[in-house]
Amino acid sequence: MIRFETRRSALRAGLALAAAGFLSVVTVAEASAADKILLIINGALGDKSFFDSANHGIELIKAKYADKVETRVLEIGDDATKWEPALLDASEQDWNLIILGTYSISETLAEVAKQYPDKKYILFDASVPYEDGGYDNVYSISYKQNEGSYLGGVYNAELLKSGKLKGDIGSSLGFLGGMDIPVINDFLVGYIAGAKSVTPDIKVAVSYVGSFTDAAKGKELGLAQYRAGVGIGFTAASQAGLGQLSAAKETGRYVLGVDSDQEAIFAASDPAIASQVVSSVLKNVDVSLLQAYDKYVAGELKFGSVENLGLAEGAVGLVESGNYEKLATPELLAAIKTAKEKIASGEIEVPSAFGMSSDDLNALRNSVKP
Repeated sequence: MIRFETRRSALRAGLALAAAGFLSVVTVAEASAADKILLIINGALGDKSFFDSANHGIELIKAKYADKVETRVLEIGDDATKWEPALLDASEQDWNLIILGTYSISETLAEVAKQYPDKKYILFDASVPYEDGGYDNVYSISYKQNEGSYLGGVYNAELLKSGKLKGDIGSSLGFLGGMDIPVINDFLVGYIAGAKSVTPDIKVAVSYVGSFTDAAKGKELGLAQYRAGVGIGFTAASQAGLGQLSAAKETGRYVLGVDSDQEAIFAASDPAIASQVVSSVLKNVDVSLLQAYDKYVAGELKFGSVENLGLAEGAVGLVESGNYEKLATPELLAAIKTAKEKIASGEIEVPSAFGMSSDDLNALRNSVKP
């Protein structure tokens, strides 16, 4: 009897171990089934705008999908000679999705993606030459930043008219671009169109940093604009644009932020900067990345194509909280509301820098030169 019980106990123990082993296999299998997602930043986090928004998109994905995803953010700096080796190395690893962005790295991706047809890539704020073929593994997101900037132009021009801003705020608007390239000029063209819809003879001082990282140069140019009579600037320069925010703080003039809610970002760390940020034109990279991953999970992400997202998709817009609420007159609120409705309905077709000739762009800039 004792021997029988001993054998039965041994059998139960064996079954328990087998079950434990089975569960262990299942657990490992489930863990390995998690999607591995890599975000490559061809610069550095901390720009308080574009790259930080992309990073927030990864955080949104992780918050929604929890242990169903494994995420990592890789900062590879702004030395373009290091981008291809970094992307090649990432492509050799077992990432299910590699996400990267900006026009500056699009050529690098175009070269690498063809070498790894089984890898899946998401490219935001840029595209690859789909017409050449061989990019069935790349999904691109472009943004109608001209639509968001149109709202920013309406807003800034109305603020100049309203008398709500304190002190000597000058008589013209400003624009500080990172580089003189189509995606940045798309901000400018929409901005000018929006401002002219309010004040047809509006003046807009335009400067370019020549970099997306040189905040010192951004401040120098911002100070020059303010001293020349700009009351409200608009920065579309990523990290370099932080210099203009600093210039606004130093001069007591104002600035329209970009990509993220820059008033909210600085509210705790530098309230003096936050107080000078009248609002921000949003390029919701974070939201678009979450939407893209949702589609990926559902098997609906359109690899091999580019999607152009704008106001209607919630991909661009204007911050309507914080200082905006304090500064918004009834006339301003009405103007923004009307502009959004007309853009959404197609009644207002916001002009774009894409497809615009250099001569036409120069003529536009000269027409609003203070």
